Amino acid sequence: MGINIKEVLADMPGRRIVYGVDDKPPFPIMVLAGFQHVLTLFGATTLVPLIFGPAMGMTPAQIGFFISCVYFAMGVATLIQTHPKIGSGLPIVQGSSFSFIPPIMTIIGAYKAMGPNVVMQYIGGALVAGGLMLSIIGYSRLVGVIRKIITPVVIGPTIMAIGFSLAPVAIQYNAANYWPVSLLVVFCVFFFSLISKNKFINIFAVLSSIVIAYLVCLLGSFSGFFQPGHPAFVDLKEVVLAPWFRFKLIMPWGVPKFSFLAFGAIIAGFFAVMIESIGDYHSCSYAAGLDDPDSDTISRGIGAEGLNCALAGIFGAVGTTSYTENIGLIGLTGVASRWVVRTGAVLLIIMSMIGKLGALIATIPSPVIGGAYIALFGIIGALGIQVLMRADMGSQRNVLIVGFAFLMALGLPGWVEGQQEAFFAYGIPGQVLWAILKTPMAVAGISAAFWDTLVPGTQEERGLVSRKKQN
Repeated sequence: MGINIKEVLADMPGRRIVYGVDDKPPFPIMVLAGFQHVLTLFGATTLVPLIFGPAMGMTPAQIGFFISCVYFAMGVATLIQTHPKIGSGLPIVQGSSFSFIPPIMTIIGAYKAMGPNVVMQYIGGALVAGGLMLSIIGYSRLVGVIRKIITPVVIGPTIMAIGFSLAPVAIQYNAANYWPVSLLVVFCVFFFSLISKNKFINIFAVLSSIVIAYLVCLLGSFSGFFQPGHPAFVDLKEVVLAPWFRFKLIMPWGVPKFSFLAFGAIIAGFFAVMIESIGDYHSCSYAAGLDDPDSDTISRGIGAEGLNCALAGIFGAVGTTSYTENIGLIGLTGVASRWVVRTGAVLLIIMSMIGKLGALIATIPSPVIGGAYIALFGIIGALGIQVLMRADMGSQRNVLIVGFAFLMALGLPGWVEGQQEAFFAYGIPGQVLWAILKTPMAVAGISAAFWDTLVPGTQEERGLVSRKKQN
């Protein structure tokens, strides 16, 4: 979600398309290739509910059920996005978005005292309202107007704020619970993704690292090295008690609740999702051997993203967006068939109905999750820096804008959080403003967009000229 797949793929020797977008491979290949897409998105998509569940005080059983809801919503979202008339029609997988973590943590903080079910109802309401808004922006083609103010100078600090502002979630609340296991995950991620020369191992670097660390914790728990209550202890009781199948799909936490505070917080997430997805549509088209997506394709894609997020709110899940990792998989394998991606979506839906699977995943200890967070959140922040490279960072104009935006993103939300009563004294507008300014990526995006639009700059400075033209 921000990786320049096009440049990476261009450097790969012998890149070829084995199955085009409209090709339908033999059934065994379709299933196996579809399952590979599921494995690729599995790790990151699972980590998002594993952040929110403990934060809102869910029990292990509730977290397992939450994970199942997420799988179902992402499967449905992928089917919609790959439909050529409703969505972009590109072979692009939808999964849990890290962009929604900061705003949803704001919602959790505001309503946690009411219990997990009520929190999920407010999250659902925010996703429905925000999703419908994004859907209107997409299907009405307003996205073309908004794109004019979204430059690399704006995108860069916004993405940096997403990753780096989550450092406390990765370290203080997870990794620091037991550093040896967390560092094992970090070491494995670096080894599998950077040191190993096997491309398939590279693809599953995070998932493989989590599995290895989990097995270490499981063996330590069985041997008695980790006792009950230890952060690395694995308790399988909830897996035994969990039902084999679950079919509660619509509003599993109750009817969504709507509030201006939750809506104000979630807007920043939708802004970031739109930025990520527009870039992913171009990358996916290139990986699939297609021409760059036209404005209609992008508009349908963004419209589908909004529709998918609204449905995710109804299905009791989290926000969704396109997955760059799966675009890379298309480039690596040459399998660009939307039939393959849609098969993966069906497999994900089937997995969502296996109750014991969600319960098993919910037993992953927090230090294991913390190690994965350290790697993933750091990558997200670094991708923001990578985006800035498209602009002229030798320009004093850009250095000042980016520096100001990122500093405000790190400093202002903490102050705003402590001024809740002062903001709330102004009623609903104050609540919405508090929710927006408490979100680091919203502050970064607003700050950068304001100055980037106001201060004169050339197309080259702002990163609006393609590198080919610059060269």
